[in-house]
Amino acid sequence: MPELIILGSGSAFRRRLLDNAGVEVEVVRPRIDERAVEQSVGGSGVTPAELAEILAEAKAVEVSGRCPGRLVLGCDQTMSFEDGVFHKAPDMETARRNLLALSGRTHELDSAVVLARDGEVLWRHVGKARLTMRRLEPAFVGRYLANVGEAALQSVGGYQIEGEGIQLFERIDGDYFTIVGLPLLPLLAELRRIGAIDG
Repeated sequence: MPELIILGSGSAFRRRLLDNAGVEVEVVRPRIDERAVEQSVGGSGVTPAELAEILAEAKAVEVSGRCPGRLVLGCDQTMSFEDGVFHKAPDMETARRNLLALSGRTHELDSAVVLARDGEVLWRHVGKARLTMRRLEPAFVGRYLANVGEAALQSVGGYQIEGEGIQLFERIDGDYFTIVGLPLLPLLAELRRIGAIDG
């Protein structure tokens, strides 16, 4: 029988994706320090995909520990470029520098999703996408950031492909939902399989 799923994420966009797909969720924000979790595994050789999965699992497990018996969905996304992992820019100048560093280059996004109940992981999945930016002139980057404003600080790459950010790219290899932070098709398949949604 379908059940009300808990989304262990403060992301309004992820909630909207689920709402649009007809999956009703209740939001419970996780109480974890993502940077502290990341630092705890730093230097241990984890890949960006593994880091996304570790963070998604930490969120799902923490929230499910506070919500006994409930099915909890935890999500996270990492962006990797060359040998580093990018984070959301704290200010517009950092966003500008990041976009210029990505200009004409390819970066990867790893989007992880984990289902947990009573502190136990039931299922996990990581989707991957590769995105290649076109060569960007500094003046264009300035105009782009002026147009999108603070939204540039809400995503790890400084762009949302569902908006003006799509103009930054020349090639995208990967699932749209993975790129925007929630690999929705594998998640829906698993929710149907376990009877959490109608299938």
